[in-house]
Amino acid sequence: MLSEWFWWDRLWLPVNVTWADLQDQEGRVYAHVSHLYMTLPVAVVLLGLRVLHNKLIVPPIAAALGVKDKVQPRASHNPVLEQYYCTCLKQLSQVELRGLCKKVGWPERQVENWFRRRRNQDRPGILKKFSEASWRFVFYLCAFLGGLLALYDKPWFYDLREVWAGFPKQTLLDSQYWYYIIEMSFYSSLLFSVAVDVKRKDFKEQLVHHWATLTLLSFSWCANYIRIGTLVMLVHDTADVLLESGKVFNYAGWKHTCNTLFVLFTIVFMITRLVIFPFWLIHCTWVYPLERFQPFLGYYFFNIMLVVLLLLHIFWASLIMRMVIKLIFGEMKGDERSDEEEEESEDEVQNHNHKHYDGSSNGLSNGH
Repeated sequence: MLSEWFWWDRLWLPVNVTWADLQDQEGRVYAHVSHLYMTLPVAVVLLGLRVLHNKLIVPPIAAALGVKDKVQPRASHNPVLEQYYCTCLKQLSQVELRGLCKKVGWPERQVENWFRRRRNQDRPGILKKFSEASWRFVFYLCAFLGGLLALYDKPWFYDLREVWAGFPKQTLLDSQYWYYIIEMSFYSSLLFSVAVDVKRKDFKEQLVHHWATLTLLSFSWCANYIRIGTLVMLVHDTADVLLESGKVFNYAGWKHTCNTLFVLFTIVFMITRLVIFPFWLIHCTWVYPLERFQPFLGYYFFNIMLVVLLLLHIFWASLIMRMVIKLIFGEMKGDERSDEEEEESEDEVQNHNHKHYDGSSNGLSNGH
């Protein structure tokens, strides 16, 4: 009964259209829910390709570009502080700091420095960020070119009213099938690898974005919103190519190239995500369908999910503008979303160079 209610025609399809009308017949092939199972093995394949990319392709490229992790001073072994760091808090209040100082017999500054170094140890290195950015760049570039190849000769690529011509009785093309499956598999693989990927300040927003994207693509697939779905994917992939390429050159230390790509990315992002997406694509899904059929629940749901993506674009646009301001005034040092490494004071650096901690307040001089 629950299945019958969930797949009720009136929830998903316009009036006078039933699921029986979308059965493969008379040379027409339609999208089916069962096709989505293909995303799981393809996601596993993409994860395997990512591992091969990181092991075989990234090391020689990183070496050629001079990308390597910075040697960090490591926190000395201290079971008391390590246990507190792992089980309690990574940031200390003044009261907690004084209590730990009494337990280990260290001065406050020494304990603060230990926690600072320990936090830096947990932060991902440049090489990991470079590997992640280069993989996403390769995928988005291939997806963007594949999307163009799949859409350049289609009438709805040039006239958005053609998106709804004959809807929902629109046959599924092979290019649309693979474009959808590969894109959905990629975002599924990002959810699978979220535990090991670099966590940024917009981590929660990224999760919302991935889930919203998968929900939107799944719904558009089931309700045969295939044409508009491919256009939405292409618009999103356009800016992502420039974003990830800019990160790659940023980690490689090519600042001028990075800044040039960042400017191009900002322009493309603002045009595609804040102009084309709301005023062309959302307008296409909000206005044009009403010329052909009465609104139904699926119509409202699809548009609400597009608006959720638009709100995320506005959030990221605010971060981008902050970075633009920093770039103009020469203060931009990297990705605004990144969790930056904590720097040690000059006294702490000298203290690290001249002493090693052995669990007491006394150390042995080992020279500069």
